[in-house]
Amino acid sequence: MKRCVWLGLVGGLVACGSESPVEPQACPGTTEMSQPPMVSAASQSVSALASDGSEEVIIAFRQRVFATAQANTEAFVEEVTRAGGTVKQRMPTLNMVSARVSPEAREALARNPDVVAVSPNREVRALGFTQRLLLPQAWLGAEPPPQPNTVGSVGEYTEGLKMVQANQVWDANNDGALDEGRPSGTGIKVCVVDSGWDNRHPELKAAFVAGKDFISGSANALALDARVDSQGNVLAWGGGHGTHTAATIAAQLGGGGRVRLGEDPNGTVGVAPTASLLIARVLNENGSGSTENVIAALEWCQQQEANIVSLSLGAPSVNEAEQLAFDQAQANGVLAIAATGNSGADEVSYPAGYDSVLGVGAVDFAGEWASFSQFGVGTNLVGPGVGVLSATIVGGAPYGEVDASGQQYVSNPLEYSALGTYSGRLVNCGLGSSVSDCGEGATCEGFVAYVDRGGGILFEEKVRNAIRAGAKAVIIGNNNAEEGTGNFTLNAPSALWVPTVSVSLESANALRGMFGQQVALDVTGLDYAFQTGTSMATPHVSGVAALVWSLSPERLTAEDVREALLKTADNGGRAAWDPQYGSGLVQALDAVQFAEGILTQVP
Repeated sequence: MKRCVWLGLVGGLVACGSESPVEPQACPGTTEMSQPPMVSAASQSVSALASDGSEEVIIAFRQRVFATAQANTEAFVEEVTRAGGTVKQRMPTLNMVSARVSPEAREALARNPDVVAVSPNREVRALGFTQRLLLPQAWLGAEPPPQPNTVGSVGEYTEGLKMVQANQVWDANNDGALDEGRPSGTGIKVCVVDSGWDNRHPELKAAFVAGKDFISGSANALALDARVDSQGNVLAWGGGHGTHTAATIAAQLGGGGRVRLGEDPNGTVGVAPTASLLIARVLNENGSGSTENVIAALEWCQQQEANIVSLSLGAPSVNEAEQLAFDQAQANGVLAIAATGNSGADEVSYPAGYDSVLGVGAVDFAGEWASFSQFGVGTNLVGPGVGVLSATIVGGAPYGEVDASGQQYVSNPLEYSALGTYSGRLVNCGLGSSVSDCGEGATCEGFVAYVDRGGGILFEEKVRNAIRAGAKAVIIGNNNAEEGTGNFTLNAPSALWVPTVSVSLESANALRGMFGQQVALDVTGLDYAFQTGTSMATPHVSGVAALVWSLSPERLTAEDVREALLKTADNGGRAAWDPQYGSGLVQALDAVQFAEGILTQVP
């Protein structure tokens, strides 16, 4: 028979060789197990225009003379219905509804003298670069929330935290404990409008006070993946974007999740560690959401008496209804802070671009503007946004270790790798094109397979062949020196997979000299991850705002806090306003001192 090899994703090329020897029989138990069917209930992007020409819109209307906002809204709902629209969601305190309307209904509503705006329900996106999580993990529930911890260690102070001076505000003597009487976020509610949170994470339990899921309608805003099995059971946690941003604001001292070797066992601490968190989930596991849910979340945040609303999301275009909602939030005394976007374009995303919102761009830890950070009018401040360490979905951050001859080699777990530790003899499996590539060293009792990248063979085929030969763990040797360990995938979950990592070309060359020796491989899921984007810069600014406001929650206003942040930002000697940096890098200690000056003038 002929053996055909897939040569790559581009072009779909297949090479078929001549007659090959009979393939050795695979080890027992290495047959692929079928996976449960998955359905994504919330992974679809907003589809504004349907095949019948109808579209989803957000309608803002004028205040009527009815006694309550609810009565005012219901009267307008009747008008929308008479015009032929179908109302989806009511936002009574904002005088808005979302609806699906035909072109004729939209025109009729636009002519209605009581209508202020009819805006499309456009898609919004998370503004952090995608993080790949490990295999899905079942929801474990949550223990009762602990009391906030005031003692930890200085090892929790991330580069971003120190860069914005947060620890100088509440730990002036640098002893790893909160200084008594200093502002640290107490009394301030920050509403994180994002992808939800992981309620199992020890960094966030004490800070959480309320949540709402605007995708599924639940009251806990958990960052659950929408995938369900045929019985409707949730199979996985979703993305860690919202957990990461929330923890940047309010992770606890001494929280202590699972960390990388050599990192502080207490994890990380947030910019305002005693602030309270409201969590509004508007983004699905793919980082996509809708304008109507952002507006509805903004209304909910205000109903929960939020001081600050933090939005690490955006869309490329102005939306009139959305702008009205943020203008109203500002008028109500709320400080909204949003990311400028990650395309590097000379224009910011929205809501960051509205005058009523503080737009935040990103810099690296050297204080240099990040090339991906969108800039221009609407950029007010910048914060650390490159390689920011913060909490993520529990066990979701991939981490691998390879130990050979007493030396550890940096490795990167392949996407969908199994978790676990295995120690065994290192066997050369060549390119992994077949079971026979592992040669005489392979045994069904188990071994660690070394497989070279290349040969036009997908990684999942390489690994599957090694497993069929008896491998209990797999190491992929990269062939590209510039890529380091690489960033590879097994393409889909499978019960067949074993712990699998990739190593750099340099490490691969070293490991090739160790065939036959004992090698240990460990793939584990950690609770903290490095992420990059204006999404990561935004919660640094939100946290600093919470610190400043907590100096005197009753006497300071949103405008006071905004002024303090803008007037004390480090502009690096640039102009008072720069299109890339805005007013500059937010500085917590300086802003707190400025606010103390404001308080001396306030009766």
